[in-house]
Amino acid sequence: MRQFRDVQVRKKTRLFDDKFKVDEIIVAHENADGSISRDYRRLIFERGDSAAVFIFNADKNCIVLVDQFKAPTLGKGSADGWPTETVAGIIEQDETPEDAAIREAMEETGYQIRNLTLISKFFSSPGGTSEYVYLYYCEVHNADKTGKGGGREDEGEDIEVKEVPVAELFAGIKSNRFEDPKIIIGAYWLAERLRGS
Repeated sequence: MRQFRDVQVRKKTRLFDDKFKVDEIIVAHENADGSISRDYRRLIFERGDSAAVFIFNADKNCIVLVDQFKAPTLGKGSADGWPTETVAGIIEQDETPEDAAIREAMEETGYQIRNLTLISKFFSSPGGTSEYVYLYYCEVHNADKTGKGGGREDEGEDIEVKEVPVAELFAGIKSNRFEDPKIIIGAYWLAERLRGS
Protein backbone atom coordinates (compact mmCIF):
# COMPACT_ATOMS: atom_id res chain seq x y z
CA MET A 1 0.00 0.00 0.00
CA ARG A 2 1.29 3.45 -0.94
CA GLN A 3 2.30 5.72 1.92
CA PHE A 4 1.80 9.43 1.45
CA ARG A 5 4.52 11.75 2.63
CA ASP A 6 4.01 14.86 4.72
CA VAL A 7 3.48 18.12 2.77
CA GLN A 8 3.50 21.52 4.43
CA VAL A 9 2.04 24.46 2.49
CA ARG A 10 3.57 27.48 4.21
CA LYS A 11 1.83 30.16 2.14
CA LYS A 12 -0.59 30.37 -0.80
CA THR A 13 -1.18 33.53 -2.83
CA ARG A 14 -3.44 34.02 -5.85
CA LEU A 15 -1.37 35.94 -8.41
CA PHE A 16 -3.86 35.95 -11.28
CA ASP A 17 -7.63 35.55 -11.04
CA ASP A 18 -9.62 35.35 -14.27
CA LYS A 19 -11.15 32.47 -16.24
CA PHE A 20 -7.91 30.68 -15.41
CA LYS A 21 -5.98 31.28 -12.21
CA VAL A 22 -2.36 31.21 -11.10
CA ASP A 23 -1.45 30.47 -7.49
CA GLU A 24 1.95 30.84 -5.88
CA ILE A 25 2.67 28.43 -3.04
CA ILE A 26 5.58 28.11 -0.67
CA VAL A 27 5.81 24.44 0.19
CA ALA A 28 8.05 21.90 1.92
CA HIS A 29 7.65 18.13 1.78
CA GLU A 30 8.99 14.99 3.33
CA ASN A 31 11.86 13.53 1.30
CA ALA A 32 12.28 9.81 0.56
CA ASP A 33 14.80 9.56 3.42
CA GLY A 34 12.32 11.04 5.90
CA SER A 35 13.91 14.49 6.16
CA ILE A 36 11.95 17.65 5.33
CA SER A 37 12.91 19.59 2.21
CA ARG A 38 13.73 23.25 2.20
CA ASP A 39 10.89 25.63 1.33
CA TYR A 40 10.23 25.87 -2.42
CA ARG A 41 8.28 28.41 -4.43
CA ARG A 42 5.95 26.83 -6.99
CA LEU A 43 3.42 28.32 -9.41
CA ILE A 44 0.24 26.37 -10.09
CA PHE A 45 -1.90 27.03 -13.14
CA GLU A 46 -5.52 26.39 -12.11
CA ARG A 47 -7.61 25.83 -15.23
CA GLY A 48 -10.15 23.37 -13.84
CA ASP A 49 -10.57 19.68 -14.50
CA SER A 50 -11.75 18.48 -17.89
CA ALA A 51 -13.70 15.72 -19.57
CA ALA A 52 -12.77 14.31 -22.98
CA VAL A 53 -14.44 11.79 -25.26
CA PHE A 54 -12.86 9.42 -27.78
CA ILE A 55 -15.85 8.97 -30.10
CA PHE A 56 -16.11 5.95 -32.42
CA ASN A 57 -18.74 6.08 -35.19
CA ALA A 58 -19.57 2.41 -35.75
CA ASP A 59 -21.52 3.07 -38.96
CA LYS A 60 -18.55 4.78 -40.61
CA ASN A 61 -15.77 2.88 -38.76
CA CYS A 62 -14.13 6.18 -37.90
CA ILE A 63 -13.05 8.29 -34.94
CA VAL A 64 -14.75 11.67 -34.54
CA LEU A 65 -12.13 14.33 -33.78
CA VAL A 66 -12.12 18.12 -33.84
CA ASP A 67 -9.87 20.92 -35.08
CA GLN A 68 -10.07 24.34 -33.49
CA PHE A 69 -7.77 27.29 -32.89
CA LYS A 70 -5.73 26.97 -29.69
CA ALA A 71 -3.39 29.94 -29.16
CA PRO A 72 -0.88 28.06 -26.91
CA THR A 73 0.01 25.77 -29.84
CA LEU A 74 1.16 28.61 -32.12
CA GLY A 75 4.70 27.92 -33.28
CA LYS A 76 4.76 24.51 -31.57
CA GLY A 77 4.76 21.09 -33.21
CA SER A 78 2.92 20.66 -36.47
CA ALA A 79 -0.37 22.13 -35.21
CA ASP A 80 0.74 25.77 -35.45
CA GLY A 81 -2.45 26.92 -33.78
CA TRP A 82 -4.85 24.27 -35.10
CA PRO A 83 -4.37 20.96 -33.27
CA THR A 84 -6.51 17.92 -33.97
CA GLU A 85 -8.00 16.74 -30.68
CA THR A 86 -10.64 14.60 -29.06
CA VAL A 87 -13.80 16.34 -27.92
CA ALA A 88 -12.92 17.95 -24.58
CA GLY A 89 -13.82 20.77 -22.25
CA ILE A 90 -13.73 22.08 -18.72
CA ILE A 91 -16.08 20.50 -16.20
CA GLU A 92 -18.41 23.28 -15.08
CA GLN A 93 -19.38 23.87 -11.46
CA ASP A 94 -22.05 21.38 -10.27
CA GLU A 95 -21.41 19.20 -13.33
CA THR A 96 -20.12 15.61 -13.25
CA PRO A 97 -17.34 14.56 -15.63
CA GLU A 98 -19.90 12.44 -17.52
CA ASP A 99 -22.29 15.40 -17.84
CA ALA A 100 -19.46 17.56 -19.18
CA ALA A 101 -18.48 14.90 -21.72
CA ILE A 102 -22.06 14.64 -22.99
CA ARG A 103 -22.44 18.43 -23.19
CA GLU A 104 -19.10 18.94 -24.95
CA ALA A 105 -19.81 16.19 -27.50
CA MET A 106 -23.08 17.87 -28.49
CA GLU A 107 -21.57 21.38 -28.58
CA GLU A 108 -18.50 20.39 -30.58
CA THR A 109 -19.71 17.56 -32.87
CA GLY A 110 -23.52 17.52 -32.73
CA TYR A 111 -23.53 13.89 -31.51
CA GLN A 112 -25.88 12.91 -28.68
CA ILE A 113 -23.71 10.47 -26.76
CA ARG A 114 -24.60 7.99 -24.03
CA ASN A 115 -23.16 4.83 -22.48
CA LEU A 116 -19.75 6.30 -21.69
CA THR A 117 -16.88 4.01 -20.75
CA LEU A 118 -14.05 5.48 -18.69
CA ILE A 119 -10.71 4.88 -20.44
CA SER A 120 -8.46 6.68 -17.97
CA LYS A 121 -8.06 9.55 -15.50
CA PHE A 122 -4.80 11.49 -15.49
CA PHE A 123 -3.02 14.79 -14.84
CA SER A 124 -2.35 16.72 -18.03
CA SER A 125 0.96 18.26 -16.89
CA PRO A 126 1.45 17.91 -13.11
CA GLY A 127 4.63 20.00 -13.09
CA GLY A 128 2.64 23.16 -13.72
CA THR A 129 -1.12 22.64 -13.72
CA SER A 130 -3.63 20.97 -11.43
CA GLU A 131 -5.86 19.91 -14.36
CA TYR A 132 -7.20 16.35 -14.03
CA VAL A 133 -8.57 14.78 -17.22
CA TYR A 134 -11.37 12.20 -17.40
CA LEU A 135 -11.09 10.43 -20.77
CA TYR A 136 -14.11 8.45 -21.97
CA TYR A 137 -14.93 6.20 -24.91
CA CYS A 138 -18.30 6.31 -26.62
CA GLU A 139 -19.70 4.50 -29.63
CA VAL A 140 -22.14 6.42 -31.81
CA HIS A 141 -24.14 5.83 -34.97
CA ASN A 142 -25.07 8.24 -37.76
CA ALA A 143 -28.55 8.64 -36.23
CA ASP A 144 -26.95 10.04 -33.05
CA LYS A 145 -25.91 13.18 -34.94
CA THR A 146 -28.83 15.33 -33.82
CA GLY A 147 -27.14 18.70 -33.42
CA LYS A 148 -25.16 21.14 -35.51
CA GLY A 149 -21.87 20.97 -33.60
CA GLY A 150 -19.13 23.46 -34.38
CA GLY A 151 -18.74 24.80 -30.85
CA ARG A 152 -20.22 27.69 -28.93
CA GLU A 153 -20.23 31.00 -30.79
CA ASP A 154 -20.54 32.93 -27.51
CA GLU A 155 -17.12 31.52 -26.54
CA GLY A 156 -15.54 32.24 -29.92
CA GLU A 157 -15.32 28.55 -30.84
CA ASP A 158 -15.02 27.65 -34.51
CA ILE A 159 -14.73 23.87 -34.54
CA GLU A 160 -14.28 21.68 -37.60
CA VAL A 161 -15.35 18.05 -37.12
CA LYS A 162 -12.94 15.46 -38.55
CA GLU A 163 -13.95 11.86 -39.24
CA VAL A 164 -10.77 9.80 -39.25
CA PRO A 165 -11.06 6.19 -40.48
CA VAL A 166 -9.75 3.72 -37.89
CA ALA A 167 -6.97 2.46 -40.21
CA GLU A 168 -5.85 6.07 -40.78
CA LEU A 169 -5.93 6.69 -37.01
CA PHE A 170 -3.58 3.79 -36.31
CA ALA A 171 -1.29 4.80 -39.22
CA GLY A 172 -1.24 8.34 -37.82
CA ILE A 173 -0.25 7.06 -34.37
CA LYS A 174 2.67 5.12 -35.89
CA SER A 175 3.83 8.16 -37.90
CA ASN A 176 3.52 10.61 -34.94
CA ARG A 177 0.82 12.62 -36.75
CA PHE A 178 -1.28 13.23 -33.64
CA GLU A 179 -0.05 15.55 -30.89
CA ASP A 180 -3.01 15.30 -28.52
CA PRO A 181 -2.19 12.66 -25.88
CA LYS A 182 -5.90 11.92 -25.44
CA ILE A 183 -6.02 10.65 -29.04
CA ILE A 184 -2.96 8.49 -28.45
CA ILE A 185 -4.32 7.00 -25.21
CA GLY A 186 -7.71 6.45 -26.84
CA ALA A 187 -6.16 4.75 -29.89
CA TYR A 188 -4.18 2.28 -27.79
CA TRP A 189 -7.30 1.56 -25.73
CA LEU A 190 -9.35 1.03 -28.90
CA ALA A 191 -6.71 -1.29 -30.37
CA GLU A 192 -6.99 -3.49 -27.26
CA ARG A 193 -10.79 -3.41 -27.47
CA LEU A 194 -10.76 -4.44 -31.14
CA ARG A 195 -8.30 -7.26 -30.43
CA GLY A 196 -10.61 -8.55 -27.69
CA SER A 197 -13.76 -8.51 -29.82
